[in-house]
Amino acid sequence: MKRVYLDHNATTPLRPEAKAAMLRAMDLCGNPSSVHFEGRAAKSVVEAARVQVAEAMGAGDADVIFTSGATEAAALALAGRGLRGAAIEHDAVAAWVSADLGVDSDGRVTVPDPAASVLQLANSETGVVQELPRGLAASDVTQAIGRIPFAYSWAGVGMVLLSAHKLGGPKGVGALIVPRGAEIAAQIRGGGQEMGRRSGTENVAGIAGFGAAIAAAMRDLADERWLPVSDLRNSLEAAIEAAEQGTIFVGKGAARLPNTSCFATPGWKGETQVMAMDLAGFAISAGSACSSGKVKASRALMAMGHDALTAASAVRVSLGLETTREDVERFAATWIAACRKIRARAA
Repeated sequence: MKRVYLDHNATTPLRPEAKAAMLRAMDLCGNPSSVHFEGRAAKSVVEAARVQVAEAMGAGDADVIFTSGATEAAALALAGRGLRGAAIEHDAVAAWVSADLGVDSDGRVTVPDPAASVLQLANSETGVVQELPRGLAASDVTQAIGRIPFAYSWAGVGMVLLSAHKLGGPKGVGALIVPRGAEIAAQIRGGGQEMGRRSGTENVAGIAGFGAAIAAAMRDLADERWLPVSDLRNSLEAAIEAAEQGTIFVGKGAARLPNTSCFATPGWKGETQVMAMDLAGFAISAGSACSSGKVKASRALMAMGHDALTAASAVRVSLGLETTREDVERFAATWIAACRKIRARAA
């Protein structure tokens, strides 16, 4: 049985460009903080990747601080700031903000005071894309980068956090982008690496892979490679909607990421759907991967006004650039057949 991976919002396969860059970096023995030749060679890899991230993000006049991922970037950016957010934010952000911003039925957030607020660019569960207000204190752009256009230079956002493994880079590396010279209180203290904002020897291989991956992701975006993916997502939803009219497609009335579909069939638990599809050879999810194993209704869907039954019945299908029409058609047929069996048992 050929397995089909439809969980790209949880993590993406490692890009060949990233793997090649990491293998080259692994051959370097120097510590990037050392001043000798070997240390300078490792440092040059880190700085080259820093340039790649800055260029891809349109952040040439900003500082790129490498971290262990978007979760650490969120802590570095948000700890102690008392900012506001919405209940749809990822757990990594929600841990540091008061979730009191209004959310409408399509998942769009109202931000009355941008300078005191955080707002994600795209939601990991629903794919709903926000219009970021100028002057926003910070934004989690993790799910959006490489899939939709974004540039730090024109977004008017103070701080931006992102993760390598969401765009084809390795797991365990991310970045925080801040205005040049901004005061950031270090959460990890020690040797003063990363301009004194994040101590600890840099993950040279991971950072190299991050730089190569984000550069490749920008090329794919420029080549409009996500347009066919959007068509596949739409055809998937059309097939399911035609067969199961009781299924709810979350956020369909708003702008969404081209690869993401979140739908709920009230009464059929999301976890049960995930297990059924896994046994049939398909990898999907029931919400954010960082919430896996927690049997509870989606906080994001509840914030959008869905009841607990619907929110607990939602699954997310997130396609990738290599997803084929055959993959989508096979999944739709398999899911519809499983849904009809559930309906028949309940009748």
